[in-house]
Formats: sequence, structure tokens, C-alpha cells
Amino acid sequence: MHQDSLTSQESQSPDAHFLGIRQRSLDLIEGFSAEDLQIQSMPDASPGKWHLAHTTWFFDHFILRSHQHNYRPFDNRFDYLFNSYYDAVGSRHARPERGLLSRPSLQQVLDYRNQVDLAITELLEKHGDNSALQTLVVTGLHHEMQHQELMLTDLKHALSRNIFALPEHKASARNGATIESRFIRYYESITRIGANDEGFSYDCEKPKHRVFLEPYELRNTLITNREWLQFMADEGYQNPTWWLSDGWFYCQKAQWRAPLYWREHQDGWEEMTFEGYQPVVLDAPVCHISYYEADAFCRWAGWRLPTEYEWEHSVRSAGKSHGHFAEQTPWHPQPPTSETEGLCQAQGTVWEWTSSAFSPYPGFQPLQGALGEYNGKFMANQFVLKGGSCATPAEQMRFSYRNFFHPYQRWQFSGVRPARNIDL
Repeated sequence: MHQDSLTSQESQSPDAHFLGIRQRSLDLIEGFSAEDLQIQSMPDASPGKWHLAHTTWFFDHFILRSHQHNYRPFDNRFDYLFNSYYDAVGSRHARPERGLLSRPSLQQVLDYRNQVDLAITELLEKHGDNSALQTLVVTGLHHEMQHQELMLTDLKHALSRNIFALPEHKASARNGATIESRFIRYYESITRIGANDEGFSYDCEKPKHRVFLEPYELRNTLITNREWLQFMADEGYQNPTWWLSDGWFYCQKAQWRAPLYWREHQDGWEEMTFEGYQPVVLDAPVCHISYYEADAFCRWAGWRLPTEYEWEHSVRSAGKSHGHFAEQTPWHPQPPTSETEGLCQAQGTVWEWTSSAFSPYPGFQPLQGALGEYNGKFMANQFVLKGGSCATPAEQMRFSYRNFFHPYQRWQFSGVRPARNIDL
């Protein structure tokens, strides 16, 4: 693990750590039916059952077949069904049609997981000191944690398509600390950005390199629902002045008038959560907004989005000031719970959009083989988000972590922390 990771597994054996992460995926689906886990509500999302199978296939294909002597795959057809995007592996089932995979059944997928888990733990017990094996297993675990977050975001979107799938409405008071918003100043500097060589990181976080930063300011708090309602009241969604051309196109095409999962109720705005529809909590961070919306809000307010370099420099300087992650419920952004001198909820709570395109760092080298397709092939037309969310496993987070999505996507737990220039 990186020295700037939020948790450590130094006291756990490799097989215990492996089984703990794998069990976490099963814990997340507790209470959901096989039918819930079958649904694919849009091409960008995947069924929960597919996530459970795909993360298992990762260990099956990339580890067991090369490291386990006389290993017999559960079903060779799973290479086609549960490969995500690895062209070097072979052809695969079309992503928009994953919801059509009524077979294998959920129980067969769980049996598949059990077989692979037993084989991996046996392998770790015999060869746990093999550094190459350890690297592959840790990569697979971080891959699984990414899909744990995707299971939550995709299930939430699926539930949003069927109002009867949600619990009955129940109002719940969620109070936080009253924190005065202010901008923190950072002076001109040369800073080092990216992951260290020790511990786990993805190839897109490397190599660590120097970046020159002009003076800037970053707000100590995230943009709240209260502020977003002011943007809406000022016809922010109706005024093209604040929008990038592509953003205005998507805004009009999709008829955006509020963040995703919001609806107007006779008593005011409500938003959908895993607990059902709840009144919008004014002092909670706004969530489920696209890059285009985040950018438009900042223009309207006279600010801008930070670069990923500014964000990483600021958060490294501030240290571990973070909100809540997937280990804490509810899986919904909460107001801050206490005053802080520095950046509030800088990690966890919501992913924070940056103005940085997801592109290679100077000297970037993808991993060799099929795993080299993990990040590098997506370095076009997407933007970097930083910090993690209330659906992100805490262990997954590092200051250098680079999430990335298309600028029109908003089913992730994404929000905004504004920056502004300093007049010289």
C-alpha cells in the first residue's frame, strides 16, 4: 500500500485480505434479489450479477490459468461472457446486452466465485511469497473494489427506473456542522505529482513527475445542494451563457433541469437514495452532476474547476481530511460533521471533477500484455475526478488515484470543489 493510502492491511495475511475483499462484494448485494442483480438499466451500467462474475473471471483468467498447475476453469464459455474490454484476450459479449444474460444463473455465478476463491487461497498459502503473484492478486483486489463501487452506482440507477423498487419514503434528519466556506491560497510552486514506486498504483498514476503551478485558491468545502438550488433558481439550466457548447447540447437533448435523481415535490425538491426519496439536504454536497454541469456552475459563480494537479497538491498538503467511504452507511453524501482548519471532505463523500483531461503523464508506460489495456486505451475524451466518494472502498484511495469519466456522465457520485485564480 502507498504511504498516503487511508487504510493498511499489514496485519492481515494475503489470503485473509483476499477473502475479506471478496466477501465485501457479497455483503453489498445482501437484500437484493436475483431479479435486481439481472437488470441493466443503460449501456453505461452493468448488472450486479455481471460484476460478480467479471471480477471473478479476472482472477480466473489472469492468475489461475498461469500460476495454478492443472487448473480446470469452471466454464470456458465465461471467457466470452465476462471479459469486459480486453481485446488481447478475445471476442466478448456486447456490453449493452449484458442484461440479457439470464444464464448462467446467480447461483452458478456464486458457485463460480466459490471455486475461484478456494483456488486463489490455496495458491496464496503455497506461494504467497511470490512477488509476481502478489502483484497480480493485489491488482485483482483493487479491480474488485472498483467494481464494488460500480455495483452500487449501477444498482442505484436500475432502482431509479422503477419507483416501486424503492423503500417507502421516510424523512430522516441529517445534521452536520456549520462550516464557513472560504478559499485557501496556494502560492506558486513546483510540485511532484503521481504515485510512488512502492505499494500499489495503476499505471496511469505514473511516473511521478514535476509540475509547475501558478498561484491559485481552492475552496475548503464542496458545493452544496443549497448553492445548487440558487444556480437552478437563476435559470442556470436555461441560460447557454454558462455552458460549453457540447454541454449545452447535452443539457438540451437530455432536458437537464436538476442533478440526476432529483424530482420536484409539492414540499420542495427530493432526491432518490438507497433509503428511498428524501428531501434534499441543503448543506449536503451536491451529487450526481456531470462535468458539464460542474463547469457551468463554476462559470456562473465566477470560479472554475481545479486541475488535477492543483487538487492533488492541495490535498497532499492538507493531509488526511476526508469524508465517508463505502464502509459507512448511508451510501449518500452527508454534510460535514465537524469543523476543520483545512480542506473539508477532501477524500470520500463525492468524486470531485477536475478540468484535466485523462491523458498520459510524461513518460507513461502501460503494463505489458492484456493488462496494459486497463487504463491506457481510455485516454481520450474523458476527464479526471479525484478523491473518492461515499460508494468508494477506503482502501482503494490514494492521493494519486485518477478516476475518469466522459463529461456527460452523471450516474456516479460526482460533485465539485471550485478553484479560482489569484490576481498577480
